[in-house]
Amino acid sequence: MIGLEIADNGLWTITINRPEKANSLTEAMLTELAEIAERAQEARGLILTGTGKVFSAGADLDEARAGLATSPVWERLSAAMAAVPCLKVAALNGTLAGGANGMVLACDIRLSVPSAKFFYPVMKLGYLPQPSDAGRMTALIGPARTKIILAAGQKITAQEAYDYGLVDRIVEPEELMGTAHELLAHALEAKPEIAAGILRMCR
Repeated sequence: MIGLEIADNGLWTITINRPEKANSLTEAMLTELAEIAERAQEARGLILTGTGKVFSAGADLDEARAGLATSPVWERLSAAMAAVPCLKVAALNGTLAGGANGMVLACDIRLSVPSAKFFYPVMKLGYLPQPSDAGRMTALIGPARTKIILAAGQKITAQEAYDYGLVDRIVEPEELMGTAHELLAHALEAKPEIAAGILRMCR
């Protein structure tokens, strides 16, 4: 349910592939994603995307009720993704919900299709968000807008997410992966130490 393609030029493409369940994430899927991110230190570029009309609905509901909602695997994944030194593009093929925000916030650039919605209903569900998720979201969009999503539980549109700074570009579905590849072209051609050095300076 997690696809990985490693191209000859060093581009890693990670795909969440459980469209029949809105790409909801099981503990096994989260662990696999974390393991891939932990192995990606040599990647020269990385794309994170999904199949179907939803990027990810967050935790699988059955597993969430059984304890997945508060599992440390979420923080392991977002930390591993953040630690990948190359340029990372989240190509959001649809709605982003719940704990799936963590790995996306840990990317460097976020693209979204126009139909996507963004929400993280932790207060309604009775959970705290992962600490790094709240911190990264606040760094991107400021404390008030983060509170709109986390504390007020609002579902925002792709346009609102763009206006907030939560996503960096809105593109049509048929252009999504092409745009991601275009954004990574210079990083894939550059010396790895230069690409990584620029990213360190930006962070």
